[in-house]
This record gives sequence, structure tokens and C-alpha cells, in this order.
Amino acid sequence: MFSLVNLLWLVLLGTAALYLWRSGQFKGRARELSLNQCRQLDLQLLDDSMVITGLWPVRSAGGSLVFRRRYRFEFASIGDRRYQGEVVIIGMRLVHIELETYKLPSDE
Repeated sequence: MFSLVNLLWLVLLGTAALYLWRSGQFKGRARELSLNQCRQLDLQLLDDSMVITGLWPVRSAGGSLVFRRRYRFEFASIGDRRYQGEVVIIGMRLVHIELETYKLPSDE
């Protein structure tokens, strides 16, 4: 028979599993947006790594509670130096992408 403590642990475990499953979807969306931005600017997304650097609860336009996520990634313009970029999403919607100032191939 379940006690209240066992039920609480089950709910916490389920919530943690749901968070991990959903966070992979958000990370994939951030990667997709970053990759598209890099392709448009003729840059190379490095390591296919997205590192979450922020997670904040905010209200959406509809008034519901969603999370604002900030991810950091690395890219290269000519292959010899790494630059950092940042993508911010609310839910699955892009808020902005910011790229560090980088050297263009013709600036040599």
C-alpha cells in the first residue's frame, strides 16, 4: 500500500523524468536555431554542443507560466578561432540570438 511519502517520491521522480525529457527537446530547438543562424552567416557551429546557462520562469503572451532558457554555443568563421554565441528561447519561440564579434575570412 502506498503511503503519502511514497506518493510524494513518485511524483518527484515523475516530475524529474518529465523535466529531463522535455529539456532535450528545448536543447534540440536551440541547436536548430543556432545552426540555421550559422548557416545564414556562412559560419560553422562547433561541437554541436549547447550549454544551458540560464533558466527563468516567465509569463507568456497568453499569461501562462513558461521557462525562458539561455544556451551558449561556439562557432568559427575561418576555422582557427572559437567564438561564442548565445540563443534565448521562451518555450519553443526564439527571443534572440547574439554572436560574439568574429573575424571574416576576407579580413586577413
